Amino acid sequence: MGQKINPIGFRLALNKNWASRWYANNKNFPVMLLEDIRVREHLKKKLAHAAVSRVVIERPAKNARITIYSARPGVVIGKKGEDIESLKVELQKMLGVPVHVNIEEVRKPEVDAQLIADSISQQLQKRIMFRRAMKRAIANAMRLGAQGIKIAASGRLNGVEIARFEWYREGRVPLHTLRADIDYGVSTAQTSTGAIGLKVWVFKGEVVQKHEQPAAAVAAALASAAKPEAAPQAPPSDKPKKPRAPRKPGAKPGTRSGAKNAATRKA
Repeated sequence: MGQKINPIGFRLALNKNWASRWYANNKNFPVMLLEDIRVREHLKKKLAHAAVSRVVIERPAKNARITIYSARPGVVIGKKGEDIESLKVELQKMLGVPVHVNIEEVRKPEVDAQLIADSISQQLQKRIMFRRAMKRAIANAMRLGAQGIKIAASGRLNGVEIARFEWYREGRVPLHTLRADIDYGVSTAQTSTGAIGLKVWVFKGEVVQKHEQPAAAVAAALASAAKPEAAPQAPPSDKPKKPRAPRKPGAKPGTRSGAKNAATRKA
C-alpha cells in the first residue's frame, strides 16, 4: 500500500495537512477547486525562478489567504515589495475576493523534496547527466540532515532510443510506516528528446504524538520490568554490639592470639 500511493495523501489524517483548506457545498466545490488549480499553475509559471516549494490556499469568510513557501523569498517580494503587490492584484482578479499573500522561507532547500525534483529537472534540461545530478542531490540531502532519500527518473534518459526507469536510494525511506515524516515531490523535465518524469521521497524522521512514548523509553521500561527484583535487605537489629577484646602483645592482625599463631607454625 505504501509503495503505490501518494505519501502525503496516505498520511493526511496523522501528520500531514491539506494544501487547500476550505469548505464548500456540492454546488461551489468544483468552481473553487478549479480556481485553486489555476492559481497554482499561474504561480508556478510566474515564480519559476523563485524556488517555490508549495502553495497553501485558505478561504476564511469570503476572503483568501495564500501562503507561498519559497527558498528565495526576495525574488517573490521584489524590489520594495513591487512584485508581491502586482501578484496580489492578479490573484484577486482570478479569485474574485480580497487576497492576502504570505511568504514563508524554506530554510533548507536541499532537504525539500519538491525543490530537489525541480532542481534535477532544470539540470536535465541543461543536458547534465542524470546520474550525476541525482547522486549530487542525494549527497547534499544526506549531508544536511535527511535520514533517507530516494530519487526515481523515467523516460528517455540521456537521450537513448528506449525509455527506461532508474532510481537511487540512500538511507532509510520507510513508506509503510505511517508515523514517518516523508516529504514527496514530483517534477517533469521537458528535454529535446522528450519528457522525463522525476519523483523524490525524503525521510526526515519519525513524528511522535504527545500521547505516544518514544521507542527508547518503552524499551527501557520493558527491560526494567523483566529484571528480577533484588532480595530485600534485613532491617538493622537494635541489639548493642559486643565490644572487642584488646589485642594481646605479639599477636598478628586477623588472629586471636600469638600462641595460636605459633602452634599453627609448629604444625
